[in-house]
Amino acid sequence: MQITTDIKPVTWLKANAASLLDQINDTRRPVIITQNGEPKAVLQDPKSYEDMRNALGLLKLFAQGEEQVRSGQVAEQDSVFMRLEEQLNRRA
Repeated sequence: MQITTDIKPVTWLKANAASLLDQINDTRRPVIITQNGEPKAVLQDPKSYEDMRNALGLLKLFAQGEEQVRSGQVAEQDSVFMRLEEQLNRRA
C-alpha cells in the first residue's frame, strides 16, 4: 500500500468520487477514507473484495480443520472414502 496515495479525507472523496473509483479499479489497491483525521472506511474494488472474502473463507476452513485434528476428530482416509461411496450408492 502506498500510504500517501491510498489515504484520502472524506472531503476529497466527496469532490473526486469518480476519480477515486477509477484509481481503485485501476490499481486494485484499497483506499482508506478518513474523517477528522481518523480512519473511518476502506474502499476496495469488487474483485479484490471477493478474492479477500474467498481467502478468508479458506483460512477459516483450515483453522477449523486444525482444531479438529488437535481435538482428535480425525478418521482414516479409507474409512472416509468407504462412507462416501456407500452414500453415493444409496443415492443411485
